[in-house]
Amino acid sequence: MSPRLEDLIPDSAVANPQEWAVETAPDAADLPEPVAELPELAADSPLADMPLITVPWPEDDLDLPQLAPLEPEDDIEFATFDEPLLAPPPVLVERRIDDNLVIAYPERAEDFPPRDDFVERFAALSTLEELEGEEANVAQLTARARRDEELLGTLLRIYGYYDAQVSRTIAAPQPAAGTASADAGRTTVRFDIIPGPRYRFGEIDLGNLTAAPDYDELRGAFDIASGMDLSSDRIVEEQVDLDIALGESGYAFAEIDAPELVVDHARLEGDLTMVVRPNGKYAFGGVVSSDPEFLGSEHLAGIARFEAGDIYQRSLELDLRRAVTATGLVSTASITPRRIAEPQGDEPGVVVLDVNFTRAPLRTVAGAIGYGSEEGIRLQASWEHRNLFPPEGSLRVRGILGTQEQLAGITFRKNNFGGRDKVLTLDAYASTLDSDAYDARTVALIGTYERLSTLLFQKPLSWGGGFELIATDEAPASVRESQTPRETYFVAALPGQALIDTTDDLLDPTTGYRLGLRLSPEISRNRGTQSFYLRSQIDASYYRRMSEGVVLAGRVAVASIPGANLIDIAPSRRLYAGGGSSVRGYGFQQIGPRNAFGEPNGGRSLVELALEARIQTGIFDGALSVVPFVDAGTVSVGAAPTLDVLRVGAGVGIRYQTGFGPIRVDLGVPINPGPDDNPFAVYVSLGQAF
Repeated sequence: MSPRLEDLIPDSAVANPQEWAVETAPDAADLPEPVAELPELAADSPLADMPLITVPWPEDDLDLPQLAPLEPEDDIEFATFDEPLLAPPPVLVERRIDDNLVIAYPERAEDFPPRDDFVERFAALSTLEELEGEEANVAQLTARARRDEELLGTLLRIYGYYDAQVSRTIAAPQPAAGTASADAGRTTVRFDIIPGPRYRFGEIDLGNLTAAPDYDELRGAFDIASGMDLSSDRIVEEQVDLDIALGESGYAFAEIDAPELVVDHARLEGDLTMVVRPNGKYAFGGVVSSDPEFLGSEHLAGIARFEAGDIYQRSLELDLRRAVTATGLVSTASITPRRIAEPQGDEPGVVVLDVNFTRAPLRTVAGAIGYGSEEGIRLQASWEHRNLFPPEGSLRVRGILGTQEQLAGITFRKNNFGGRDKVLTLDAYASTLDSDAYDARTVALIGTYERLSTLLFQKPLSWGGGFELIATDEAPASVRESQTPRETYFVAALPGQALIDTTDDLLDPTTGYRLGLRLSPEISRNRGTQSFYLRSQIDASYYRRMSEGVVLAGRVAVASIPGANLIDIAPSRRLYAGGGSSVRGYGFQQIGPRNAFGEPNGGRSLVELALEARIQTGIFDGALSVVPFVDAGTVSVGAAPTLDVLRVGAGVGIRYQTGFGPIRVDLGVPINPGPDDNPFAVYVSLGQAF
C-alpha cells in the first residue's frame, strides 16, 4: 500500500517549517564537486567540428553614428478618432423594487428608452418581488435570483436588446459597530443592466399579402417597417391588427402563420418573416339556420346588422352570434362561414353564415318575497314561455300579492320584431294599489313598439310609441276613513318617447350626456266630463370624468300637464316627486301639494335636480365607490313649473361594481323636511340613480 502524503510530512515540518528546513539542510561538504570544465565531445559528434566563435567586447569609447531623421511625406494621411475605441460603460442609477431587490440601469434615458416600462414589467413578473415583506435565507434568494436573471435576459430580448449584459450580486449588509447582526437589515439582490445597442427590424416578409386587392390598406395596418426599433411585443400587436384588418375587409378565410424572427448580430438587425395568405375577398350572401322551425333563417337575417351583398366583416359575424345568444332561447350557438362562390377578378366571392345552435329550456317559473317600508310585504310570482309563438314570441303570466298592491296580468312580447332590438309588447292587467297618495282599482290594456338600447348595442337614438286604454276607479287615500265617493276615470293615451344617448355605458356612464323626451296626449272622461291634456317631461343628464376614479354626474327633469284642471286628471296620472329615483331623503310621492287630510295630492308640473360625485376607492380592487349627493325637487298645482317650495335632500351612498352593473345603496336625509317626512330614507337598487 503506497504511503499517503500526510504520512511523508513530519509533524515538525508542519509545526515550524523554517526551523525544519534549516535543520535538515545538507552540509556543504556533502555536496558534489562543481564541474570544472565541459567534457570533450566524441569525434563523431555533430558539434565536434564547429568552429570557435569569439566576439570581442566593445571598447568603452564606442561611438555609433547618428541616424539621419526621415523627411515627412506630404501624401501620408493619419486616421483621427472622434470617439474612443472603447466607449466607457454607462453610468448606472439604482431603483429599489422592494426590500430584497434592486435594479440598476443606465442613468441617461437615451441609453435605455423603455426603462420605465421595462422595470414595471419586471417588477410584476419577478419571483424575488413576491418575497416582499417576508424573510428569506440566502439559498432561497439565490435560487430566485437565477430565475430573475433569466427573466431579465428574456425581457431585454423582447425589447430588442440582444447584446445586453446582466450581472447579479447578492450582498448581506454588515452590522455597524456595536450592533447585533440581527439589526443589519435584509440581504439584497442587485442586478446591473448594460443594455447595449438596440436592434432594429431588417427585412420584412409578409408572404402572399401582396396578392390582396387592397394591399396598401392592409400593409398600413401592419405598422412595422425596416429600421424601426425591434420589439417582440410590437410583432404580436401588429399581427393582431393585421388579422383584424383582414377580417374587417372581406377576407373571411385569411390565414397568418406564426412569425419567425432571425437575428443578425453583425448587422444589429432582425429579419421578420410572417407568411400571410389572404385566400380571397368575400361578401355576405345570407344566413342559414340549423333549426328553421325554432329560429328561422329569415328571422336570423333580420337581426343581423348586414345585408346580402355587403363586404364580409368578422365583427358582424361575431355580433350575430352574440345576438342569437342574447335571445335567451339557445344554450349554445356557433357560426361558420361557408363559400358558395369564389372571387372572380375584382368581384368578391360570396359566403353564407351557417348558424348552429342548441335549444335552451324555454319555460321559467319565478317567485320573490320581500318587504319595504314604503310598500309593506310583497309576494310576486310569474310563469313564462319564451318561444310560445316562434320566433321569439313569449307569453308571461304574473301576479302580485302585497299589503299595498295586488295585481294579475298577462303579457305578450315579440323580440326583434321588424328588426334588431325592436320589441312589440301587449300587456293586460287588473290591479289595486293603495299608496299614500291614492287608492286605485285599475284595468288596463297597453301596447308598445320600441327600439331599445341593449348591453350589446347601446344606441345613440332609441324611441318608442304605443297606446294605453285604462279604466280606473280612484280616490284619495283618505277615502278609507271618510264617505268621500270614489271616481271612475276612462283614459285613452298615445304615449311616445325618444332618447339621445352619447354616454359610454348603459348602466354606469362616466362621460357624455342623455336627453330624453316623453309626450303622451290623453283623453280622460269622468263624471260626464271629457278632458284633453298632454303629459310631457324632459330629462337631461350629464356625466364628466374629473380625474381617475372620480365622475361628476348631474340631472335635471322638468314635467308639465297642460290642458286640464287637476281635479279632472286621475290621481294616478298626476305628477309626484320623492323616492330613490327622484329626490332621495324623502318618501315615495311625498313631495308636492297635499289635500285637507295632509296626504300627497299630486300636481301638474314638476322640477327635479340632482348632483352627485362617484368616487372610486381602492377597496375590493376598486369595485367599491363612495357617492355623496344632493337632490332637490318640487311639484306645483299649476302647469307652469315653479320653485316656490323646493325640497332638498342630501346624503351618501356606496356602489359595488359587478359584471352586470353597480349595486346601489343610498342613505338620504331631508334638509328642509315637511311635518310628515321621516328623518332619513334608505334606497337599494341595481344601477346608478340616473
